[in-house]
Amino acid sequence: MLTSFAATEADTDEVTDLSSLCPQLIHVACVCAGHNASRDVVTLVKSVLFHRRNPLHFHFITDTVANRILSSLFQSWMVPSVQVSFYDADELKSEVSWIPNKHYSGIYGLMKLTLTKALPSDLSKVIVLDTDITFATDIAELWGIFRKFTDKQVIGLVENQSDWYLGNLWKNHKPWPALGRGFNTGVILLYLERLRRIGWEQMWRLTAERELMSMLSTSLADQDIFNAFIKQNPVLVHQLPCFWNVQLSDHTRSEQCYTEVSDLKVIHWNSPKKLRVKNKHVEFFRNLYLTFLEYDGNLLRRELFGCPSQASPETVQLQAALEELDEDDQCYDFRRERLTVHRVHLYFLQYEYTPTEDDTDVTLVAQLSMDRLQMLEAICKHWEGPISLALYMSDAEAQQFLRYAQASEVLKNRKNVGYHIVYKEGQFYPVNLVRNVALKNANTPYVFLTDVDFLPMYGLYDYLRKTVVQLDMAHTKKALVVPAFETLRYRLSFPKSKAELLSMLDMGTLYTFRYHVWPKGHAPTNYAKWRTATTPYKVEWEPDFEPYVVVRRDCPEYDQRFVGFGWNKVSHIMELDAQEYDLMVLPNAFMIHMPHAPSFDISKFRSSSSYRNCLNTLKDEFHQDLSRKYGSAALKYLTPASPSASKLLT
Repeated sequence: MLTSFAATEADTDEVTDLSSLCPQLIHVACVCAGHNASRDVVTLVKSVLFHRRNPLHFHFITDTVANRILSSLFQSWMVPSVQVSFYDADELKSEVSWIPNKHYSGIYGLMKLTLTKALPSDLSKVIVLDTDITFATDIAELWGIFRKFTDKQVIGLVENQSDWYLGNLWKNHKPWPALGRGFNTGVILLYLERLRRIGWEQMWRLTAERELMSMLSTSLADQDIFNAFIKQNPVLVHQLPCFWNVQLSDHTRSEQCYTEVSDLKVIHWNSPKKLRVKNKHVEFFRNLYLTFLEYDGNLLRRELFGCPSQASPETVQLQAALEELDEDDQCYDFRRERLTVHRVHLYFLQYEYTPTEDDTDVTLVAQLSMDRLQMLEAICKHWEGPISLALYMSDAEAQQFLRYAQASEVLKNRKNVGYHIVYKEGQFYPVNLVRNVALKNANTPYVFLTDVDFLPMYGLYDYLRKTVVQLDMAHTKKALVVPAFETLRYRLSFPKSKAELLSMLDMGTLYTFRYHVWPKGHAPTNYAKWRTATTPYKVEWEPDFEPYVVVRRDCPEYDQRFVGFGWNKVSHIMELDAQEYDLMVLPNAFMIHMPHAPSFDISKFRSSSSYRNCLNTLKDEFHQDLSRKYGSAALKYLTPASPSASKLLT
């Protein structure tokens, strides 16, 4: 049930194993389920990390989706003095599934009731937060309020800032019982040790059973049950100042909570409308939220002052590798880039995929940055199958992409596209790392490894699914080559068939890909033979060959030493060849490269001799590594290389 990152530390008043100077370890719990809540919780975490001066331990009760997303994110985020533990929400559902609930959060809105059981038995205190919270101060101030609890108090809450529990919002409005205006459960201080001692699990169940006899269901999920419990046991609640949970909900009275916005500590977007609520200071609140939404999460990797981090084995290994690098090496920047750990947010948008029964499914795999975003709609129109895309973006660009995707009729209607954000860091585009993120998160037996600036022919998805069966891809090592063409026209009447493509090729509307710039990249495809071929044909590897291929998902990953421009795909095809994959050209398949402005990395390659020299150095080292790894199968790669890629400069 429990999975954790980082060293586990006991819940003590002072974290003595770190340093006598190190502040208290603060525990924070959230219930998080699904793609949207996973995005929300990242903004919450950023706001907490931005202000914090204490080590933190986050406890996430998650469904399978949120677990996969957040575990990957925190592992790659590598924030010092932060621990993360996960608890399986499925194992807790039976505790609350018997409660009829009308709240939009569904069963997950009831799970805060189970925290005494879900969290470790030796954990004595925890701050519990909804995912739609933004902090405007150091969370240690909130943690410090535990010291103000009387001996009997077990729960800290802010008064509800709407009239909901007064029962006068509309005719026949009948809320659950509450003490006065009731309390809001978006921010809770839970004294777990005391709750267990008084038999919390049995007490809240008895409360819920009693009230459900007349109320029939909850409207506000766990909040209704917490309030009914407090109504019966008012001595157990510690009322927090209202600025610890300023509620921007419908019918809110939050403006009566403060006189100056600078007084506020925690903003709670607890309306279903979220940022579109009414409040005279809503622009201030919205800007505060947007600041953290778009804030560069890499900046939160800073060490805590006076609090030595208990580094994870991965961090220690990374530091050792960095220290081994020679800063005088002219290729130092390239080598350092390979060691950069990029934050990764998997499944940034809603994703749904049901595996096919025949195990022939193929995922289109590609990577892109912000300047290629306009290709997505066209690709979705050309390829109806599953897609795995890794997007290299800053935090702010990721939010621009989110707005773009949510506004696009084409994209928002496609649920079988997995969008994985790799956050920007460093000076090079880590193209092969980004490709690997897309490749590793494909969920089908086969993958079509392409680039986002290519449009596949109409019907290619179905054609490939039939072909993997015909060529027995499940039991043989084959890489199916999809011949690549290009147009220099921004507006192209896309060919509907091979015959139409050949006609356009003869008229000069289309060309074989890069024939006029770098013919060696695709010459082994043998376009002359392809024109008349009716069955797949095998071709031999040649230096600099970089076709786009369909392979089994268990193929080798891309070599991540190659960043920016040059040799990123070539090295991958070489490794496929070294593993003795047969390169088979498909006779009735094609893809077309669409024109666009040159990338920043190709411009750097063309303008910098040191860039080109380092690329050649990396190529030589790759050849040697390949030879050591595959022995005689790779000896041919050590022969004199083909003419330098400097031809691309012309």
